[in-house]
Amino acid sequence: MQELAKADTPVITETKKNSKLKTKLHYMKKNYILYLFLAPAIILTIIFKYVPMYGASIAFKDFSPIRGINGSEWVGFKHFTDFLSSPNFMDILVNTLKLSSFELLIGFPIPIILALMLNQLRKAGVKKNIQLILYAPHFISVVVISGMIFLFLSPTGPINAMLSVFTDKPISFMSDPDAFRSIYIWSGVWQGAGWASIIYVAALANVDPQLHDAATVDGASLLQRIRHIDLPTLKPVMAVLFILAAGGIMAIGFEKAYLLQTSMNLPTSEIISTYVYKRGLQAGDYSFATAVGLFNAVINVILLVFVNRVVKKLNEGEGLL
Repeated sequence: MQELAKADTPVITETKKNSKLKTKLHYMKKNYILYLFLAPAIILTIIFKYVPMYGASIAFKDFSPIRGINGSEWVGFKHFTDFLSSPNFMDILVNTLKLSSFELLIGFPIPIILALMLNQLRKAGVKKNIQLILYAPHFISVVVISGMIFLFLSPTGPINAMLSVFTDKPISFMSDPDAFRSIYIWSGVWQGAGWASIIYVAALANVDPQLHDAATVDGASLLQRIRHIDLPTLKPVMAVLFILAAGGIMAIGFEKAYLLQTSMNLPTSEIISTYVYKRGLQAGDYSFATAVGLFNAVINVILLVFVNRVVKKLNEGEGLL
């Protein structure tokens, strides 16, 4: 009897698989319009995200534009070892990690605080006006933001004009390596915190007002209501956004870092993305630059998986992957 049961098990399993496949095919056939809407996004993703991955192979070759990718000589991990053994490697890696880590630690909680504060406003008109003011910097170009920073922090700018009351000579902020990180991070917070709070505001809109009313009747203070009602509502959203932010910790924006660079603040402003641009496009060392970029992407993937596992353990199994 046991042998017959064992013999029947593969048949039953195969039947279940066929049944599931038929169900999926029936669902796709029934809702083919939805898949047609999805098709352009999938096609564009394949063309612009997956097809260019073939070009990453030049990281393992001594690439020559004349000979092409296939005709270039295979050199293996030579460019990776050159980068890891270069005297600039540790400085660039530390700069990238410090800048992105501080931006994450400082910039991540501020949108949550803004959302909690906005959620306490009861007058819709006042709330909309404040949101408009907070969201507006997001739509300013990075180039314009960088120009504004140079203008305001120049030796003859308004910041130095105010500080002249306390100092004898103007402070050259953009030439100070120690000031670069603070300028980069806080300008980024000013530009993006309001826009980043939209998701949290939307999540808080789903909180039942009766929960707050009942908690108020029971004598709960404002902080207690935020802690026991609002924050648990935001917890799943916070987990997903933190994983995404931590997974891109090495992919810190190139444009702003490059635009704010000066010859004086280079010791702290030179990061992996600006280094890749200079070696790849300016110096024409395409293979080396691709190897550095690929190294950066691999570190990002490792961080994404690691942070996702940590958040899953801390968040009772809720994660992104």
